[in-house]
Amino acid sequence: MDAFSVRTKIMIGGGMDALAQRLHRVFLVTDKFMAESGKTNYVTDRLLRNGGEFKIGAIGPKTGAAASYGLSVCNGVELGCKDFSNDTYNFVSKSEDDVADGEKSVTAFNTLADWGMQALVGPTTTGASVAVAEVAAQDPQIFMITPSASSTDVTKGKTNVFQVCFTDPNQGVNAAKFLAANYGDEKFVLFYNSGDSYSSGIADAFKEQAAESKLEIVDEETFKDDSQTSFTNQLTKAKEKGATMIFAPIYYTPASVLLKNAADMGYEVKMMGCDGMDGILGVEGFDTSLAEGLLLMTPFSADDENNADFVKAYKDAYGKTPDQFAADAYDGVHAVAEALKEAGLPADVDPTEASSKLAEAMTKITVKGLTGTLTWNDKGEVQKDPTAYVIKDGKYVQA
Repeated sequence: MDAFSVRTKIMIGGGMDALAQRLHRVFLVTDKFMAESGKTNYVTDRLLRNGGEFKIGAIGPKTGAAASYGLSVCNGVELGCKDFSNDTYNFVSKSEDDVADGEKSVTAFNTLADWGMQALVGPTTTGASVAVAEVAAQDPQIFMITPSASSTDVTKGKTNVFQVCFTDPNQGVNAAKFLAANYGDEKFVLFYNSGDSYSSGIADAFKEQAAESKLEIVDEETFKDDSQTSFTNQLTKAKEKGATMIFAPIYYTPASVLLKNAADMGYEVKMMGCDGMDGILGVEGFDTSLAEGLLLMTPFSADDENNADFVKAYKDAYGKTPDQFAADAYDGVHAVAEALKEAGLPADVDPTEASSKLAEAMTKITVKGLTGTLTWNDKGEVQKDPTAYVIKDGKYVQA
């Protein structure tokens, strides 16, 4: 018996099971070994399934005006991959910058597909997600779960595309009901970005429910991405029409400008936003005292003791407090991990097979995440309860 044969017998012997549990590595096997042992598939397959790599892609604006949102998502995915890795799946992530542009987001998706991406947690913004979802749903499919895109157009007609955040109609309806129950005597101005599907989608649903709930909307003001450096004109009109409260389904950067403009002109007005406004306390150069009393509907609070471990880990890794975008991305990775387990898939599963099997598993799992208890329907929409918070002394307090 030559030395090669002895080594073969040792490797395929009973000690291999214990070794496979301890080692997260792949043995490179020569053609001679494969030909003579006849058992190498057993050995290498066992090792691959114990901590084998599963590749998760992330897409978002890492540069440009919306960079803060995309960076939060990419960080949340990276941290989630670290925290949810186990003896079966070693989650690894790679992120691409799409500058919140649909065409660039598709290019980013293709780059990640070439890398070997088996599931996508992204994109970040709604327009980019709509564009990428069309590609992800085409053969060969790749499973997609967006942390923060909320339009129903993202998942409509697609079997392998899911959402972590609330849909636009859900947010608009719940916000109107909350305001009717708690601020029914106020006179409202509806303020939104008419060029953004997230903002306008929530606004449309809000208007419909506001009429049903008998809220008084005395003014409606809009803006677009290229005109969000000053809102003095819109605020002047709202003040003249007697608006005492603003409902603004906008992102936190323009929201910080809106609050500053109102303070500068002496306009004392209440304000409420949705999940896109979460993160306003971290806007660079913003006087956070202006956010005192601000209401927002979001599924995540960094001040919630239940989220303390995540908040600490995020701060340690990235030097800042996580927002809802980071939390939703983290929950997106959690969902992928739970769906993989439910489907019983190996780490080296083909992306196309993963897409169909993960989609089937998503409607069966329940994720107890940072943003609530999450389940999904067969339309890819998440089911979880929204929570209204008010900012008091620089912290989120349940309203």
